[in-house]
Amino acid sequence: MASDELSELKMDPAVLYREDVYTDRRMGTIRVMTPVTGEGNTDLTRAVLYVGETQILTSVGALPVVFEIEAKSLGEAAEKFADAAKGGVERTMRQLQDLRREAASSIVVPDRMPPGLGGPGGMRGGGKIQLP
Repeated sequence: MASDELSELKMDPAVLYREDVYTDRRMGTIRVMTPVTGEGNTDLTRAVLYVGETQILTSVGALPVVFEIEAKSLGEAAEKFADAAKGGVERTMRQLQDLRREAASSIVVPDRMPPGLGGPGGMRGGGKIQLP
């Protein structure tokens, strides 16, 4: 890694959060992100954030799903967890479908060889597939 890239790895002390993790050991976790000052004191000028995390099983294994929960307390976040998780899973599935479409459309078909540079159709080896 170049030294210029390393100089970009700075944390901003004006936007720090303290993380507290809560779980029911069944559905997932809720991360309570409490804003703090550079000295580590609670920053009452910024809102507390609630971030839910769960997993969905796919054919290639467990896929983490992270989503924000609009809530004013931990209890409210726990009550809204299921609906927020559903939205997070739907968003993740749309992103996966988009990635699949991008991968499918990025298949590159090589141009045919100009006539005279190979066998029939301009392909070397008489139109047969050759491996390097």
